[in-house]
Order: sequence, then C-alpha cells, then structure tokens
Amino acid sequence: MHIEPVQPTVKNPPEQFAGDVWVDMIAVPHEGDQRMSVAVVKFAPGARTAWHPHARGQYLRVTQGVARFGTRDGAIIDVHAGQTLYTPPGQDHWHASAAGCFMEHIAMLERGDDPATNSVWKEHITDAEYNGQVTA
Repeated sequence: MHIEPVQPTVKNPPEQFAGDVWVDMIAVPHEGDQRMSVAVVKFAPGARTAWHPHARGQYLRVTQGVARFGTRDGAIIDVHAGQTLYTPPGQDHWHASAAGCFMEHIAMLERGDDPATNSVWKEHITDAEYNGQVTA
C-alpha cells in the first residue's frame, strides 16, 4: 500500500478539445489486469471535447458548474454539480462546459482490450451542435 505520487496538471491537446481544458490524473492501472482510469477534468467556459466513444463506457461526475453532453441524434443533456452521467460503450458523444461558467468533472472509465480503442477521437463538434441547433 502506498500514496500515489501527484501528477502535474496537463492541458489537453487541441486535436481532441476546443477551448481550454486541463486534466489531473487520479488513478491509472498498475497491474496488467487492471483497467480503471480516473481523472479530474476542468473546462473553461464553452470549452468542449471532440466527438468520441469509449470502448467500455464512461462515468462522469460533475463536481462544479454545469456540463453539457451531446449525442449523434442531437440530444443534449445539461448535468449539474452533484449529478453523474453514464455513457454506454461505443456511444459517440461530446462533453463541454455550459456557456458562461467553468465546469469540472471526474471522469471514470475502464480501458478496453485494445489500448487504441479506449477512446477514439473524431471530428470537433460545431457551434450549432453545441447550441442544440442540429437535429438528426
């Protein structure tokens, strides 16, 4: 048993995120059969991810602000501090901070069998998709 070393805060890459987004890793696998990763992710107002799915799904617990989550069918869900959103395996989605506020969430996911498919990053969402002006 030991205390995990503190990892430096990392700014997420612009290929996967629009706007300013930072991540602090909390937990990563140590053993070959472990899969869980946990991170605190902080979004500046209006910052957002690109479209992506996760091989084994993902839980996102909003701890500050208001988060927006969108799916390919045009649905948008606003999630407030204290609420947890589950995204099933393979579902294309995006997450973002609501306009005008910072947002922080705890991201929890299990790694897939193939590390290349843990999270598959795709195109950036448009302003229209972020604003809910696009329907399937």
